[in-house]
Amino acid sequence: MSNTEKQRGDLYTRITDRIVEDLAKGVRPWMKPWNAENTTGRITRPLRHNGQPYSGVNVLLLWSEGNARGYESSTWMTFKQALELGAAVRKGETGAMVVFASRFTKSETDGNGGEVEREIPFLKAYSVFNVEQIDGLPDQYYHRPALGPDPIKRIEDADRFFRNTGAVIRHGGNQAFYAPAADIIQMPPFESFKDAASYYATLSHEVTHWTAPAHRLGRDLSRYAKDKSERAREELIAELGSCFLCADLGIVPEVEPRPDHASYVGSWLKVLSDDRRALFQAAAHAQRAVSFLHGLQPERADDRLAA
Repeated sequence: MSNTEKQRGDLYTRITDRIVEDLAKGVRPWMKPWNAENTTGRITRPLRHNGQPYSGVNVLLLWSEGNARGYESSTWMTFKQALELGAAVRKGETGAMVVFASRFTKSETDGNGGEVEREIPFLKAYSVFNVEQIDGLPDQYYHRPALGPDPIKRIEDADRFFRNTGAVIRHGGNQAFYAPAADIIQMPPFESFKDAASYYATLSHEVTHWTAPAHRLGRDLSRYAKDKSERAREELIAELGSCFLCADLGIVPEVEPRPDHASYVGSWLKVLSDDRRALFQAAAHAQRAVSFLHGLQPERADDRLAA
C-alpha cells in the first residue's frame, strides 16, 4: 500500500470514527445543529469565505465542529484566506478538518505492453477556521445574517420547490414512502402532521429517494427490500439529503426519527464500521440528490442569466 493510500485510509477511519462515536450513543450527529439551544437564527449549511456553501461530508464535519465549539457563525476559511482578507487567526486557535476529494489520471502499462489511463481517487485534509476565531476581518463577516424569510414564506417556498421537481405525490394512509415501481411518493394527509414544516421535512426525505432511478441519478434500489445493508445505505443517503435540503430551504428536518426509521441507527453503525468509505459515499450521493433537485427549479435559469 502506498503512503497516499494509507493516508487516505487513515482519513476515512478518523472521520468515520467520530460519526460512529455519536451514533453509538444514539445521537445522529447531522441533527446536532437543530438540537442546539442557539438556533434562534436560521440553520444553514457551513459557508466558505466567499459565501459558497460546503457540500457532502464537509457539511457534517463543520456542523459537528461548530456545534461542539459553540460557534454561532456558519462561515469558515483557511489561514491563508484570512491573511488575504487582512485578518489573522488568533494565536492558539485550532482549526477544523475538512477534506478535498478528487481524482488524478495515471498512465500504466497493461499486460500486453499497451498504455492505459487509470483514474486514482485521492483525499486530502486541510484546516479551516471559523470567523469567530479570526481577528481583523471585514465587518460583514462578523454580522449574523438576517433571519431568513418568515415561516409562512418559507413554507410557500418549500411548497414551490417540491412542486417544481415534478414528482408525483399522492396522499393517504399513515406512512410516508417512495414506491420505485410506480415512481410515486406516498405521503400521509397534510393535516395529519403537527405542522406544515413537519410535512415538508418528511417529504424532503422521500424526494431524496425519488432521485434514485436510472433516468434521474441511477442509484440501484433493486436490493433495497431484501438486503439490510443496502437498505441502510439508501436510508442514510435519504436522511443526509433531507438535512442538506432542509438547511437550504430553512426548515427543520425530522429531528426525532420516525417510528419506521428508529431501527436504522443500528444498521448505520454496522455499515459504517464494516466500510470506512460508506459515510463519504452516502454524503456524496446525498449531495448529488440535492443538487439534482435544485437543478429542477426554474429560477436557476434566471440566476444563470443574471450572472
